[in-house]
Amino acid sequence: MSTLIVTPTKPPAYTSLRAAALPLAALCLAFFVEMVDNTLLSIALPTIGRSLDSGTAGLQWVTGAYSLTFGGLLLIAGSAADRFGRRRVLLSGLAAFGLISLAVLLVTDIGQLIALRALLGGAAAMAPVTMSLIFRLFDDAKLRMRSITIVMIVGMSGFVLGPILGGSVLSHLSWQWLLIVNAPIALLAWIGVRVGVQADRRADLTSERLDLPGAALTVAAIGLGCYTLTSGVQDGWLSLATLACALSTVAAIVGFIIRERRAASPMIDLALFRTGPVRGAALTQLAASIAFASVLFGLILHFQYAYGWSPMQAGIANLPIIVTMIAATPIAERLASRLGHRLACLVGTGLLVGSLLGMAWAVNHGYLAIAAMMVLLTIGLRTIMTICAVALIEAMDENRTSIGAALNDTSQEVGTSIGTAVVGTLIAALVTKTLPSGAWNSDLVQTFFAGERIVYLAVAVLVGLIATIGSLSLTDSRVTEEPAPSEAPRTAQ
Repeated sequence: MSTLIVTPTKPPAYTSLRAAALPLAALCLAFFVEMVDNTLLSIALPTIGRSLDSGTAGLQWVTGAYSLTFGGLLLIAGSAADRFGRRRVLLSGLAAFGLISLAVLLVTDIGQLIALRALLGGAAAMAPVTMSLIFRLFDDAKLRMRSITIVMIVGMSGFVLGPILGGSVLSHLSWQWLLIVNAPIALLAWIGVRVGVQADRRADLTSERLDLPGAALTVAAIGLGCYTLTSGVQDGWLSLATLACALSTVAAIVGFIIRERRAASPMIDLALFRTGPVRGAALTQLAASIAFASVLFGLILHFQYAYGWSPMQAGIANLPIIVTMIAATPIAERLASRLGHRLACLVGTGLLVGSLLGMAWAVNHGYLAIAAMMVLLTIGLRTIMTICAVALIEAMDENRTSIGAALNDTSQEVGTSIGTAVVGTLIAALVTKTLPSGAWNSDLVQTFFAGERIVYLAVAVLVGLIATIGSLSLTDSRVTEEPAPSEAPRTAQ
């Protein structure tokens, strides 16, 4: 007597964005709540300091603790999603994010808040899973590009809107509400994902064990690396703490490479980086994030210190970024379809470098000149970020798409840390280590503008080099370009 074994068939892919409205909206909301939490508390730090009787060092860790755990756990979260199920990991992350946010009601000192933020960063590391799930909603390449574009617009809007939303809440409620509000948003996203996103088939997941030693080394390398950049700005690049963290970062990276080469089931097959799409997309995404973080952080200082604007006004001044994110969608799609990934990213690189050079000129020519450069920068960002996200996920096997999305987010997180550190270091060296509060005199404003010009010129060179190297490594997506057999990575089963 024979036994019939039934293998679940792959669910049919959506044929339009409208048909996928529910899962797409839920995944957008999940990504939004993670991105907005990156910047939501930034405007409330002075209020938190007074409420919890904390100094500057403690307040720095309110944001730093989130970044350290988020950046350090991205890859292991992606690996776990490919192993245990993408929807399952995302639902777990959303539940944890909402519950941990409610715990702010129990916070009575700065140490507890720092611990809570570290836990929130760990829960938010599920964010790359949203990209992987969105990618799997469609078979059509254009629909994949458009859906990822929508999610990135929503996510980056949350990042930019954080200070504006935070200022609105603080004008009526206590700072604790900035975290409490995460809970209902996370709940809505959880319900939407649970109802609208189908569970993964066993055939779509990898059966490999989690690489826990590799995960630990990843957390150490990324966490220590981000802290090295923060410490360099705060304590000086030759301070004992900075040097110790830098050496520890190098040791963790070397240990990770050795581990991944020897492991039977590595978290990341390092051979992937010998192929153009993975190496090129990661580098280009890194460069774009350096550019974005440099401009965003630099303009926060510019608007609030040199112009004397309030945090709310400074946040509103960044709205051209959000508007352009939406308006530039047809431009980015047309560049990708007509030129292919390689040439489109080279065009995007040119826009990034051009906007950074223009920003060096615009800082002394008023807000309208700065806004024009923000528009140019955002068109370049939209082109590069969407193409690189798609390229990284497409380069992975079907059962490893989440690790591709995690690599994308890791590149962005590292780039953000580098961009912020570059601006902070150069401003401290060229202008002053401690930015004076209150109204600035004209001499200090002009000195600050001169420092900004050097900062943006330096970032333009850095971004241009990295993004050009990365873009040239990408394939022309309009034709099939397979890696040579000797370059093909191991397939994770």
